[in-house]
Amino acid sequence: MIRNSSASEELRAELDALMDTLPTLKHRELIQQALKTLVQMAEVEADRLDWKILNASLQDMGRAFRTFYPYRHIRKIAIFGSARMSANTKAYEMALSFSRCVTQLGFMVMTGAGGGIMQAANAGAGAEHSFGLNIQLPFEQGANPFIEGDPKLINFKYFFTRKLFFLRESDAVALFPGGFGTQDEAFECLTLMQTGKAGLVPLVLIEPPGSDYWQSWELYLRDHLLSQGLIGSDDLSLFTITDQVDVACEAIASFYRVYHSSRYVGKELVLRLNSALRDSDIAYLNDHFHDILVQGTIRPSKALAQESDPETADLPRLLLEFNQRDLGRLYQMIRTINQLGIPDPKTIHPEQK
Repeated sequence: MIRNSSASEELRAELDALMDTLPTLKHRELIQQALKTLVQMAEVEADRLDWKILNASLQDMGRAFRTFYPYRHIRKIAIFGSARMSANTKAYEMALSFSRCVTQLGFMVMTGAGGGIMQAANAGAGAEHSFGLNIQLPFEQGANPFIEGDPKLINFKYFFTRKLFFLRESDAVALFPGGFGTQDEAFECLTLMQTGKAGLVPLVLIEPPGSDYWQSWELYLRDHLLSQGLIGSDDLSLFTITDQVDVACEAIASFYRVYHSSRYVGKELVLRLNSALRDSDIAYLNDHFHDILVQGTIRPSKALAQESDPETADLPRLLLEFNQRDLGRLYQMIRTINQLGIPDPKTIHPEQK
């Protein structure tokens, strides 16, 4: 009883201290909502297991938020692939070369911290430019020696919290051949991209020369999904398949050549650009992509009042009332913007958010 009383008093003191500082905190409204949700959950019947799941999930997220925060303005690429791929395979060699390439472009690399493709990616990037998002498993998932012991290695209890941070932090995704986990990650990325629940990022599927791992996978999509109308033909624009490392690197670098980032302000999609488009370019976009608009036109703009990030305040914008359905077409438009626009050599830093 004394121990419980002491713990309660300690908790009360921490909560009192938080409540005293809450009015001064930048995100006080969201913090207050989170605390209110926890209190409301405590008022209803819940099993001990429910609370253990909630607690472990919050601990997973807390560790990840703290780890990623210092690197929030550096673009990162998630690299997925089999943990069972040996170092003498072509796929391992390509993952090593690819991670070196994107690191030289200024990106940081995120892997699942395991062996195989993940180890190759961390080795190619080096610990300084690597994150490891490890999952606690009873087999085959110790951290590889290139990320083991690094402060940017995060150990997750749950797959869903781990996957949340892979996709939340990614500015590009690359997938090499792999098993169930890699396929799951491929379809998860595509689902979130197709439904607009993920940020606009390039997705590259890389296979060794002579392999048809991803080509046969795409053939399955065409034969069994596209042919029955379960996906649209434009959905195939969400990804790029290649067997060349330089092509994969260029697909990622070129995605941010003119396009910078995006966000919604009300019903309007705001596309931030590294350099302004010419009037003739904007006219071309309206001619070729009017089908993705709910109404109105694609038009240039300066930063809107609702956009509070000073890092992007000076970037030119395009505004459009996107139908939030034709994501494949939106990706086609971003690639067109990158081809039409003339990037400013002084601002070509794809790794900077």
